[in-house]
Amino acid sequence: MRRTRGTGVLGVVALLALTACSTAVQGTPVGKGPSGPVPPGLEKFYAQSVKWGDCADYATDEVSSSLYDDADLRCARLRVPLDYAKPDGREITIGLLRKQSAKGADRIGSLVVNPGGPGQSGMSSAAQLAEEWDDPLAARFDLVGFDPRGVGSSQPAVKCLTDQAKDTDRLTPPVAGTGPEAVAAVEKENKEYVDQCVANTGADVLANIGTRDVVKDMDVLRSVLGDQKLNYLGFSYGTRIGTAYAEAFPGNVRAMVLDGAVDPGADRVASAIGQANGFRKAFAAFAASCAKDGVCPVGTDAAQAEAKLDALLDPLKTKPADGGDRQLSYSDAVTAVLQCLYSEELWDTLEKSLDDLVKGDGEVLMRLADLYLGRGEDGRYSNIHDAFTAVRCVDDPPVKDRAVVEEQTRRIREGLPKSALDDEEDFVAALDECAFWPVPNTSQPHEPKTTGLPQVMVISSTGDPATPYESGVKLAKALSAVLLTVEANSHTAFLGDNKCVNDAGAAYLIELKLPAEGTKCS
Repeated sequence: MRRTRGTGVLGVVALLALTACSTAVQGTPVGKGPSGPVPPGLEKFYAQSVKWGDCADYATDEVSSSLYDDADLRCARLRVPLDYAKPDGREITIGLLRKQSAKGADRIGSLVVNPGGPGQSGMSSAAQLAEEWDDPLAARFDLVGFDPRGVGSSQPAVKCLTDQAKDTDRLTPPVAGTGPEAVAAVEKENKEYVDQCVANTGADVLANIGTRDVVKDMDVLRSVLGDQKLNYLGFSYGTRIGTAYAEAFPGNVRAMVLDGAVDPGADRVASAIGQANGFRKAFAAFAASCAKDGVCPVGTDAAQAEAKLDALLDPLKTKPADGGDRQLSYSDAVTAVLQCLYSEELWDTLEKSLDDLVKGDGEVLMRLADLYLGRGEDGRYSNIHDAFTAVRCVDDPPVKDRAVVEEQTRRIREGLPKSALDDEEDFVAALDECAFWPVPNTSQPHEPKTTGLPQVMVISSTGDPATPYESGVKLAKALSAVLLTVEANSHTAFLGDNKCVNDAGAAYLIELKLPAEGTKCS
């Protein structure tokens, strides 16, 4: 993740989301005409055939290269218009990955998944899920992942900084102070970053990269897969895609599971404060668990854990630690800590990595930061965080009024006590990248209108740091959905180790049987 100077809580913490079917043989074109309704002028896209073949050529980094080396996975490219207002204009391609179900009479169709981000590869996510894609879902659904436009294998991909520039950026110390000089320095860097995005990607692509257009691509995908109705599973930001699809195409939904919900009506500041407090709550839970061991790198008094973390990480601002063959910076260490707070399954890893740092060894933290930032051992980065910025800036209205930025910064300062989880450069009242974005936003937070949508399922965890539980409550209310509460410290829960959640989700996807209102899993 690129350090978003001056936007901290608004940036770095936020970075931390079928009935008729084809029976074609793998490796041959599929598509027998459009399935379901077709918007005027888009017939050639809805009726197109795609050719499924080997996935090796679709890999874009070390992770996907490893995941796509599986003969049971097949990949293809979907053609869509860059600008849906100009369907006869420039075309782009969307990368697809599929693991087919057994072609039995019980097959329902395809289950399309998105892992969130924005900017994460849906193809890689589906390939990971495919490794343990078991009954009952595997017998009933093809598992399908797609890289949203601009992401991963989709072409063209968003590109801003070079790999070398990203490495350099990660080692850049935090901006000192919060005065006019700090503001000017942050804004200069943000504008230079935007200029690189435009130069390396193109303003026409950046103008059409947002959620508004992703959901249109997803409806083309539904038709090309041969599904009259969409079955969809969205995690984190993927719930925003699902919500937008439900609003644009409510009659085209069969089933939809939205896990780790984004509040569709929340403004940027409310989201930032809610998310930062979610990570603070998760850190407090980690610290309490760690303290029980009697020996803990952030102390055995959980009330003092944040201060201990500050003391441990603050020296990295001026002197990076040994990170193996590279240097561990302050921003890398914060990123690694946040990465481990997404799930209590990573708490042991966090305890070990901080204990190593006490001894001067930052290699585990460096590897965690690399994993989160999409950097392979070969030094190549995925484009997840360039894509994140591009989508964020076109999805939400920019803030260009400095008085508003100063007020937002004041609200965040008052809403959050200072700690390593929100370092001081988070409080520089500077315009962020989106203020310099060259194209207008195409979406904005709002209460969705989904008349005609069948009842869908929202899953929210009580200890979710990234998309706090209340966001799930609000999304379920907005969609008139059934909310499944998960009592756990984790960001998302479905298809993990919780049998209660997995059984409820499978019953809904297969039988359209929703859990009773108020159902909880622990």
